[in-house]
Amino acid sequence: MADKPTVTQAMIQAYDDYTHLTLDRRGFMEKLTKLAGSGTAAAAIAPLLAANGAQAAIIAPDDRRVASSEVRFRGATGVMAGYLAIPAFATEAVPGIIVVHENRGLNDHIRDIARRLALEGYAALAVDFLSPLGGTPEDEDTAREMVSELKPEDNIANAVAARGWLSGHPRTTERVAAIGFCWGGALVNQLAVADPELRAGIVYYGRQPDTADVPRIKAAMLLHYAGLDERINAGLQEYRSALLSNDKVFAIHVYPRVNHAFNNDTSAARYNKQAADLAWTRTLAFLKGTMF
Repeated sequence: MADKPTVTQAMIQAYDDYTHLTLDRRGFMEKLTKLAGSGTAAAAIAPLLAANGAQAAIIAPDDRRVASSEVRFRGATGVMAGYLAIPAFATEAVPGIIVVHENRGLNDHIRDIARRLALEGYAALAVDFLSPLGGTPEDEDTAREMVSELKPEDNIANAVAARGWLSGHPRTTERVAAIGFCWGGALVNQLAVADPELRAGIVYYGRQPDTADVPRIKAAMLLHYAGLDERINAGLQEYRSALLSNDKVFAIHVYPRVNHAFNNDTSAARYNKQAADLAWTRTLAFLKGTMF
């Protein structure tokens, strides 16, 4: 059996530049080829850096413990689509949680996270924030391009609408949190600023809000960041200081020697099981302490 290709930190950085900054697909593959030493090696490494949708389900979509459905609700910019996962056998209303996707849109990985949260006793609404542009496409490169076309103020307004819709759902209590990853983590930070009714915010490696807006945050905040994620971590110390000086309820965890997107178990090169498991344990403990 052939040896598994070696993925270096420089390759991971190139992929991050491609997915979040200005490097296009052709430029990324050219850079990866130089780093890998050949086109053949680059072709073998590229799938390890990207997400693999075939690995997306930890909780099967037809798991009988979860009642899941595709839903629509009125957002600030029109009808929004989402995926709602609720504990199937809950006899009383449960707290809600908005799940905000990465810059790939609402995919099977994010739906799976919603089901994981449902098994923990929450009504999880994974919102498709690409709804104003027709919804998340199958191709993740196209999805990233579409995400860049969204207006930040519309994203925030649609997130507030999602929180309001979920808090008014007959199967939920009025307590609603939000959890977001990467692009979604940044949006959760912005939602916490914009929506005083948000009970809690959980951010995985998401860009920080303007520190001048921190006094407006009412939610308790749990912030997970990757030690090797220099791009996102650049504003973390200022955010921490603003949260402290404004007496906010928060916790920040920086996981050493792991990369941006360390929680995404569909990306072989960047996923770190130890950090992801620890962050998830902390997330569940945080939710239990703030939502019940």
